[in-house]
Amino acid sequence: MHRVHAVSRAAPAQLRFPRVQTANRGLIEGDTARPPAATRAGAPRACACRVSVSESRSRRKRAEVAFRELPVGAAEVGGDLSVRALCFRGAGDAGARALPAAALRSSVVFGLRPQTPSFPFPAVGVTAAMNKKKKPFLGMPAPLGYVPGLGRGATGFTTRSDIGPARDANDPVDDRHAPPGKRTVGDQMKKSQAADDDDEDLNDTNYDEFNGYAGSLFSSGPYEKDDEEADAIYAALDKRMDERRKERREQREKEEIEKYRMERPKIQQQFSDLKRKLAEVTEEEWLSIPEVGDARNKRQRNPRYEKLTPVPDSFFAKHLQTGENHTSVDPRQTQFGGLNTPYPGGLNTPYPGGMTPGLMTPGTGELDMRKIGQARNTLMDMRLSQVSDSVSGQTVVDPKGYLTDLNSMIPTHGDINDIKKARLLLKSVRETNPHHPPAWIASARLEEVTGKLQVARNLIMKGTEMCPKSEDVWLEAARLQPGDTAKAVVAQAVRHLPQSVRIYIRAAELETDIRAKKRVLRKALEHVPNSVRLWKAAVELEEPEDARIMLSRAVECCPTSVELWLALARLETYENARKVLNKARENIPTDRHIWITAAKLEEANGNTQMVEKIIDRAITSLRANGVEINREQWIQDAEECDKAGSVATCQAVMRAVIGIGIEEEDRKHTWMEDADSCVAHNALECARAIYAYALQVFPSKKSVWLRAAYFEKNHGTRESLEALLQRAVAHCPKAEVLWLMGAKSKWLAGDVPAARSILALAFQANPNSEEIWLAAVKLESENNEYERARRLLAKARSSAPTARVFMKSVKLEWVLGNLAAAQELCEEALKHYEDFPKLWMMKGQIEEQEELMEKAREAYNQGLKKCPHSTPLWLLLSRLEEKIGQLTRARAILEKSRLKNPKNPGLWLESVRLEYRAGLKNIASTLMAKALQECPSSGVLWSEAIFLEARPQRKTKSVDALKKCEHDPHVLLAVAKLFWSERKITKAREWFHRTVKIDSDLGDAWAFFYKFELQHGTEEQREEVRRRCENAEPRHGELWCATSKDIANWQRKIGEILVLVAARIRNPF
Repeated sequence: MHRVHAVSRAAPAQLRFPRVQTANRGLIEGDTARPPAATRAGAPRACACRVSVSESRSRRKRAEVAFRELPVGAAEVGGDLSVRALCFRGAGDAGARALPAAALRSSVVFGLRPQTPSFPFPAVGVTAAMNKKKKPFLGMPAPLGYVPGLGRGATGFTTRSDIGPARDANDPVDDRHAPPGKRTVGDQMKKSQAADDDDEDLNDTNYDEFNGYAGSLFSSGPYEKDDEEADAIYAALDKRMDERRKERREQREKEEIEKYRMERPKIQQQFSDLKRKLAEVTEEEWLSIPEVGDARNKRQRNPRYEKLTPVPDSFFAKHLQTGENHTSVDPRQTQFGGLNTPYPGGLNTPYPGGMTPGLMTPGTGELDMRKIGQARNTLMDMRLSQVSDSVSGQTVVDPKGYLTDLNSMIPTHGDINDIKKARLLLKSVRETNPHHPPAWIASARLEEVTGKLQVARNLIMKGTEMCPKSEDVWLEAARLQPGDTAKAVVAQAVRHLPQSVRIYIRAAELETDIRAKKRVLRKALEHVPNSVRLWKAAVELEEPEDARIMLSRAVECCPTSVELWLALARLETYENARKVLNKARENIPTDRHIWITAAKLEEANGNTQMVEKIIDRAITSLRANGVEINREQWIQDAEECDKAGSVATCQAVMRAVIGIGIEEEDRKHTWMEDADSCVAHNALECARAIYAYALQVFPSKKSVWLRAAYFEKNHGTRESLEALLQRAVAHCPKAEVLWLMGAKSKWLAGDVPAARSILALAFQANPNSEEIWLAAVKLESENNEYERARRLLAKARSSAPTARVFMKSVKLEWVLGNLAAAQELCEEALKHYEDFPKLWMMKGQIEEQEELMEKAREAYNQGLKKCPHSTPLWLLLSRLEEKIGQLTRARAILEKSRLKNPKNPGLWLESVRLEYRAGLKNIASTLMAKALQECPSSGVLWSEAIFLEARPQRKTKSVDALKKCEHDPHVLLAVAKLFWSERKITKAREWFHRTVKIDSDLGDAWAFFYKFELQHGTEEQREEVRRRCENAEPRHGELWCATSKDIANWQRKIGEILVLVAARIRNPF
């Protein structure tokens, strides 16, 4: 029986192929196939057809002809029985049409006739009578993307082809010419792993339906501008989305951290309160604390260190003998010329015996020990000789310098290879150019550095032979040689170079006797008479009379040397000195020092009227000789004259050159800068001369008079200050400050009537001046003339009514105890000046002093309505509420004040202190953080924040404060107190000095400084601080103002207030 099978795997509809009977009863069966319409559409699936024929040759031929006509497919003849025709996937429309055409042709060829179909065949899943022994896909290439075993999950196996050959990582590769880094198996494995890491993992197991692949599908592609813009847009969106949630996220993280810190505090925080209480422990309690016992066991407490004991010589001798080798034969064994065995019946050897060469020991044990002892004694002798005195035999070991001596024995010249290279290079230079002096000098110094001093001497002497005209070689040879040899070398150098000044100077230095030095220098002057250096060296060794004679000869030989002329003029008498200086001016008409020396000579001899003329002539003569007048150099010469005591000369020089080279509009500014520079250089007379000249040019300038007056106040005498102020008020009668300075100077000197007369003259010049009225009141009140002060204030209120005049009137009655009169004056003043906050403060303080808290609160509230931006008023009201126990109201007042006065450090500081005084340290810290955010550059807040921290964090906080406020006096004062708390006395004193130098008006800094010196300084240091404070007259500072403005201290001096403030300070650390 012969059958033809046709299979279609994806037919869209059901088709019926007839069952036909051939003439010879052969059967053809058709399972399923595509209709022609479907095949013309291009079916995606493959179809297969298989035909089996009988052994009949004719039928076989007809089948071959029929299937050979198929348009698409591959014909294969298997054995002699089967012919197969396959239509593969992708054959297209022609391949899809092959199966129906073949079926029709087979029916025609075989003479089949159609038969009515008996049953329907489904399009998919029909299993025809297929050959089970051989699969149809065998021999076909795998489809694209096919992974073996993926469908059943059998993936991920590792085979030898995956991991490479079984070779060691250090084995060389087969390629002999591989580049470096690829010459071993391990290197290539690393390269392949790196390449694999760079490749993207596009496996199906790494695919997600929503997110796609884990990596970027296009990471290996080019990164273009469109990609960059897209990335920027996505980054901006991400940033925007992150910012929307940033505040809430940070707040949540902060709360979580705080909660975590509260639940799990550090050990350091748990014991911080106990550490602070240690400050209250007395010395007796501290000493009574028992010692903590050692809980370790005995072996841990008393460790037995390894003990090294010298081994005795007997031990070596014993073990040397036990291990000794015998190299001689027993005489009994060689008795008969052969080797006798000790056993009876043994064999006598016919050969003569002898000594075996064997291992010969160098000697017996006693001999070895003797040599060891000798070596040990030799080593000991060498050590003793190094540390012993060659004369007395006593040891001269310096225990402190012993390690230094050992370090000096270590060569510091670097690597020995570098020295060898340098030596070889210098040798080549010497051989190439033997007449090159630097080569010989460098070679000698190299050997000197390496410690070969004798080799260096030999080299440099060879250099003197090769370069006899080189001054440097001879000087180097003299330096390397010892004393007497150096003299011989210098003598030889003089013969070769008789005109060398340096060699003569070196020869004089080698001499130890003064006479020998003189002899050498005089001999040198015979050969080189025009050397200024030789003349100066020779004159320095002579007595004044001989020096004068030598200088007379020196100026003849060296007429252009200014130094020699000036030295001769100093040694001559007045008349001869004038002649010498005149000759010097003739020989050197372009040097200014001769003219200045002449002026100093005249001043020293009392001819001060000639000084001005000489300086003027100097300027004229130098200009005539084409010399440019350098203003800076002349001012420097004037400062030197000031330091030498020639006051008239320095003032004359200043007057002559102060106006040279300055534009007219820049004169005042430049002269003031010159005066400050002279004061900085401690040339006070020069500064005084500058001020005097400036006042002549600008007699009506109030600022120049003020600066001159302050200069006299700080650096002059009281008489000079008063004389200057008299001239000042004559030229500037409207300058109130000059009148007040004059009156204060008289008052400090104890001359009260003179001060009154000055103020009376000031009243005439300034009839309604508030400053002069108040100064007169202060003068009378300080001298206990209270009625005079009341009358003056009454006159001032009637003729020049101002808020300050009323305030001083109220204060005078307040300090004198007249509270009713003070209240009346305060009410009257507030009718006219209700926006003056100090009046409201005084009214509230007077009510508070009388224990009228409600009236005081009412006064403060009324003042704040009129003056809402007055910080002291807010502080007084808050402290009043805190004083009477209304903490909540005080807190509310401060919050309200901060709303009306934002970024006010004083209000923030009071809020922090309020919480701290209430014991709410956490709230105080939170408020401080907010305050620093609002006022990041406030030194007052930073100084308070430093001491709010625990001790370990204070130093870090101080560093942050210095970064924000580097030159703020409050921060510097806080750092000084921090060092004081750590008992770093020197550093604390330095920072206190820095604080009062930056701001001398801060009274708190002076008070803390004085308190520090009371505890850690001497009496002189305390008096120095007090004196400087009195000169500075500080007026600000929280503690300072609280004491100085107290009614009980209204007549205290600066020094007394300093002591009171220092007494109030207690160490908070």
